[in-house]
Amino acid sequence: SHAGLDNELSLVDGQDRTLTVQQWDTFLNGVFPLDRNRLTREWFHSGRAKYTVAGPGAEDFEGTLELGYQIGFPWSLGVGINFSYTTPNILIDDGDITGPPFGLESVITPNLFPGVSISADLGNGPGIQEVATFSVDVKGPAGGVAVSNAHGTVTGAAGGVLLRPFARLIASTGDSVTT
Repeated sequence: SHAGLDNELSLVDGQDRTLTVQQWDTFLNGVFPLDRNRLTREWFHSGRAKYTVAGPGAEDFEGTLELGYQIGFPWSLGVGINFSYTTPNILIDDGDITGPPFGLESVITPNLFPGVSISADLGNGPGIQEVATFSVDVKGPAGGVAVSNAHGTVTGAAGGVLLRPFARLIASTGDSVTT
């Protein structure tokens, strides 16, 4: 899309609070699939989701903020949807690292943050699949989450594949609002 607010939706929940969820700076970059398969679609996703809660008890709000996709496909042959996101890791190149006193003889390059991977299989025929790719616990009257260049693929889909990104706020009471 573009830089700025892409969409938002509000809901008055059962506790008379106004829950608002927004998508910002959404960008889906379709790329040529590395497997060169004509039935594979591949993309990178960047964007942000924000939420606000207003009304009585807003400061005590607890819930979950999700980012995900609705994926539409005209025909499939056992379609698989894969989504993965990993963070950069630390690697010291050409550095002189003195080993610890307990005998570790190798250098470890861990990711800075945990990665996530989701896979779902679809049946034959046209359809829409919804996949929540990120889910974070949130507290308080406002907050957000951002993603940069998360990778996704759909395999086995004949014809075009449509992606509709969404943001969803789910209160611990069960009320939810989705863009």
